[in-house]
Amino acid sequence: MRRAALAALALLAGCAAGPDYHRPTLEVPDAYRDVVAEPAGASIADAGWWSVYGDPRLVTLIESALRDNLDLRAAVARIDQARAALGEARLGLLPTVDAHGTVTRGKSSEDVLLPGAPRIKNSEEAAVTVAYELDLWGRLRRLSEAARANLLATEYARRTVAATLVAEVANAYFTLISLDAQLEITKRTVGTREKFVDLTRTQHERGYASGLDVATAEAQAAVARANVPDVERRIAATEDQICLLLGENPHQIERERRGEAVPAAPAPPPPGLPSELLERRPDVRAAEEALRAANANVGAARAALFPTISLTGLAGSLSSPLGDLFKAPTAEWSAAAGLVQPLLDPQRSLYQVEMANGRKREVLAQYEQAVRTAFQEVADALVAYRMYIELAREQASQVAALRRAEEIALARYRVGYASYFDVINADRDLFTAELTLSQGYANSLTGFVRLYQVLGGGWQVR
Repeated sequence: MRRAALAALALLAGCAAGPDYHRPTLEVPDAYRDVVAEPAGASIADAGWWSVYGDPRLVTLIESALRDNLDLRAAVARIDQARAALGEARLGLLPTVDAHGTVTRGKSSEDVLLPGAPRIKNSEEAAVTVAYELDLWGRLRRLSEAARANLLATEYARRTVAATLVAEVANAYFTLISLDAQLEITKRTVGTREKFVDLTRTQHERGYASGLDVATAEAQAAVARANVPDVERRIAATEDQICLLLGENPHQIERERRGEAVPAAPAPPPPGLPSELLERRPDVRAAEEALRAANANVGAARAALFPTISLTGLAGSLSSPLGDLFKAPTAEWSAAAGLVQPLLDPQRSLYQVEMANGRKREVLAQYEQAVRTAFQEVADALVAYRMYIELAREQASQVAALRRAEEIALARYRVGYASYFDVINADRDLFTAELTLSQGYANSLTGFVRLYQVLGGGWQVR
């Protein structure tokens, strides 16, 4: 009978109230929209950001941001808090041991003293108390499980911050390179238009151009010159944005001066399988760990419906003369087992269970939404990246054609075979197209950054 009782007690100790966590079954597509399924693991997001972004200056900026960015520091601090909460939760599974000692001295009334007893009496006590809660229903284990899930969620949240930071630095850097190119294009256009103003004045002096032509040429040169301070303002603002991401005060950003050239984006990279996205994207993993914690809290709330059983023990010594404190006759000990079952407030615990179940359903919906959002973001990024590359290719063809048209119009104008407005229109169209092409290259690069980020890349540690 005694063995059966011990076996039943051990069985209860190994069980925990509430359901064990299982990942929800979700509908995962075999491939992303308009993409043929590729072998498992074939995804650019598996590569570290330092190999994806090969520019040494960009890599240095990202390293500095990951080291000193304040948002990332705050995310790391939240991990420390979650780790401490997990340690506190795990301590609940261990017995508590307290040592205490007391020394008292008192004087009693003669009216209550026994004959021969001294009025002034000393008393010394030293004892160790041990208390332990039997986690028969798994309440403490569920709380520890929830704390561990919260710790993992904060770690995945830190990875999300890191991936976002890497993407923001890369986007700002590529925008800066594009603005440098736009500034070079604008300055070259200013020089070209000022030369054309001189040519128009000469033509006017010879009677081949009107005063209107001269005024129009001067106005076009002024338009180009006015664009210079605006681009320089945007360059300074982008540099300041990068400095903020680096956790530094505003200053100039060192970068390679490419002139009018903006690096072309690479061909569309392999995205990998959608099923791997659930494991790779840190925001999805953080949502799942939040669901795991909510599931564990349901178990803890259910376990609170059952009685709390605790064991306490005391061992020590109590003596009047201090010299006899630790001698055998002064030793004392006690042991007790306690059971607590709320009787007048049971509805509160039921409401706690209902609240925990509601929280779990909410977090489950948030997890499913995170998964759906991840698939949508990847599909959008894949389409946008392909379209950006195609658009930049056509814009480059347009610029090449407009450059030929400007050369022809200017040559014909010099010899009197073309009107002034043919040259003005060709120059204006070329200037606009070159600026648009520079922005198009920047869009394709930032589209590449976005694709790498939404596929789950950028959080890796070098």
